[in-house]
Amino acid sequence: MRTYVVRRIGLLIVIVFIAFTANFLIPRLIPGDPIQAELAQQAAITGNQGVNIAAAAKALDAKFQLDKPVWQQYLAYWDDLFHLDLGYSIQNYPETVGSEIRATIFWTFGLLGFSILVAFVIGCLLGAALAWPTAPRVIRALGPFFMVLGSIPQFLIGLALIFAFATILRILPGGGVIESTQVVAFNFSTIFDILHHSILPAAALILGLIGSWAVGMRGMMISVLGEDYILFAEAKGLSPGRVFLWYGMRNALLPQLTGLAVALGTAVSGAILVEVVFNYPGVGFLLFQAISQKDYFTIQGVVLVLIATLALTLFIVDILYPFIDPRVRYEQ
Repeated sequence: MRTYVVRRIGLLIVIVFIAFTANFLIPRLIPGDPIQAELAQQAAITGNQGVNIAAAAKALDAKFQLDKPVWQQYLAYWDDLFHLDLGYSIQNYPETVGSEIRATIFWTFGLLGFSILVAFVIGCLLGAALAWPTAPRVIRALGPFFMVLGSIPQFLIGLALIFAFATILRILPGGGVIESTQVVAFNFSTIFDILHHSILPAAALILGLIGSWAVGMRGMMISVLGEDYILFAEAKGLSPGRVFLWYGMRNALLPQLTGLAVALGTAVSGAILVEVVFNYPGVGFLLFQAISQKDYFTIQGVVLVLIATLALTLFIVDILYPFIDPRVRYEQ
């Protein structure tokens, strides 16, 4: 076990190093000068055309160390990482990237974490029931519906929900997380308002994810139906529900857990287009704004958190897999 864990830790370090290096290089391949573009945009908005944009851009390039050679920027990048310093946001200077992520990650984890877990449970149960020979007819009727929804982009589902429930019926808000007149405080009124605004984006994500989980679970369930332990459990006279849950779903669920770890790891980035459609102030919306403004440091910071979270969740699942499945062993 010790050798296995050491190897996994070494592999984790190599993967994170390569991913962090790629994260440094890719934003710098974007054409144009982000500092100069931001200054020109601010000058156009404020109408202040007397600013020497070139001189101001040169000063800010020095401030953000963008005037140095790439290899010096790379060394400074790793030095900042070791000090947990993600730098300053170009578009919202002097606000730091860390403070931006901390202000948005709560919303993303709350929305995406809840939606992914609900969709995972419903999708796995639905997919397993679709493959089970004695499944009720109503389950078989719901399966194709959710599979069709799973092929539709989630932001399109969100637009349809906004049109139906916010524009036509007017029973749910179409965006944001809280009413502009609401005083933010830790009380029932604020919590209810936040939950009320989260219904449509959560519904768009859940409806879009159930189908994919159901398809994967159905395929795995079909593969275990002919196994000897299923036939043995039925021969012992166990109840159909026990055979379905403990002998069928339990063994078919293992590959799905890896997919769940990936989904939870990537949840940090948020469903970008869904957050944009609903004007939801999550990490995905922050990343969308950073890419639009060519904000190197914010892009790097969000992707760094995404890489670290994904690598950590996969590492945890990799370590726990032998405990979940007794057939998996550390030794060859």
